[in-house]
Amino acid sequence: MDFRRGKLREEPEINLVPLIDVLLVILIFLMVTTTYSKFGELKITLPEASAEKPPQQPNPINVTVDARGHYMVNDSIVSSSTVDALSLELRKAAGDQKDPVIVINADAKSTHQSVVNVMEAARVSGYTHITFTTQSQ
Repeated sequence: MDFRRGKLREEPEINLVPLIDVLLVILIFLMVTTTYSKFGELKITLPEASAEKPPQQPNPINVTVDARGHYMVNDSIVSSSTVDALSLELRKAAGDQKDPVIVINADAKSTHQSVVNVMEAARVSGYTHITFTTQSQ
């Protein structure tokens, strides 16, 4: 039997006011606790120093890597691109130098592996001084 036949039922309602209150409290908390760094207000004067130009290393070995992965050691083309062939060419170019500086001139579009091969060849040859050349804009 339905005893509530004539009564209107109330629809359930979601009250959003407490949710908005909680979100506002969280927002205020985050605004108060956040620190903002202002680099524009910090004025510094950097120290100045003068130094002599470092001494030039005698006869650095220039290794050039082009975009297609071809190598050139001191203007002589390396026929093979293996680490062993590069190591042999580095030792030939070094001659009687104990630990020459190896300068890697790699094309911007050369693969990472091509440059790593030169570094590995230098390690196999026992050379530890490796540097890269860049171009300033």
